[in-house]
Amino acid sequence: MPAATLHVVATPIGNLGDLSPRAQQVLREVAAICAEDTRRSAQLLGHFGIGTPLLALHEHNEQQMAERLVARLLAGESLALVSDAGTPLVSDPGYRLVRAARQAGVRVSPVPGPSALIAALSVAGLPSDRFAFEGFLPAKASARRERLGALAGEPRTLVFYESAHRIDESLADLRAAFGDERPAVLARELTKLFETVLDGDLASLHERVLADENQRKGEFVLVVQGVGEDTDAKLAEGRRVHAILAKQLPPSAAARLAAEITGAPRKALYGGGSGE
Repeated sequence: MPAATLHVVATPIGNLGDLSPRAQQVLREVAAICAEDTRRSAQLLGHFGIGTPLLALHEHNEQQMAERLVARLLAGESLALVSDAGTPLVSDPGYRLVRAARQAGVRVSPVPGPSALIAALSVAGLPSDRFAFEGFLPAKASARRERLGALAGEPRTLVFYESAHRIDESLADLRAAFGDERPAVLARELTKLFETVLDGDLASLHERVLADENQRKGEFVLVVQGVGEDTDAKLAEGRRVHAILAKQLPPSAAARLAAEITGAPRKALYGGGSGE
């Protein structure tokens, strides 16, 4: 019997034509497919006439399921792992199963394909030789602002995922943390019927989202340029320090101290402006 394999299979993020012939073959031939949402995956498989059994594997049961699935792999059954859309383990469950399989000596093989992260980077027109993927920002405003304050001085291009019901708030917090003029790209509904890719600075992107209700619908990838030639490094560091101080001090006092520490213009820190 050939050695069993856990195949990590990328699936379409929108356009069903992006499921590769190799992915289709693997999904047909494995003993079972581990899926985050079996109902969504069943629709995908049904479109291609694939009748392989589905097993639910999500963040709430992955730890318990991993042992059972590894036992099947060790018994000689090959399995596939898919997420709701895109490449598994990128802001999706699955790493516990992959880790358990590798620790058990099971072969784990990728079947590459769509990824919203890479798709957005490829069309953003922002530096992509070095980037940092931050996934989804915290849902709570205080935690989100704290996280963005810590990222204000990051030199690499930053990539975030965001949902429709928080895109407005996240853009507002990004403007406050990074400044209105930071270059950015907002990719919405990639590969789907209503795909849009907006570019500009954070202020203009936010204004376009607020002005058009359609731009507040769907799934978003936000790509933000890091600190570099187009952004004042002192201002970014000032905003990072200000975010920390503001937890304990009034905003004006925090801005004054942050300006003294970093040399950033106080008005820009207090008001979130460009610092001109």
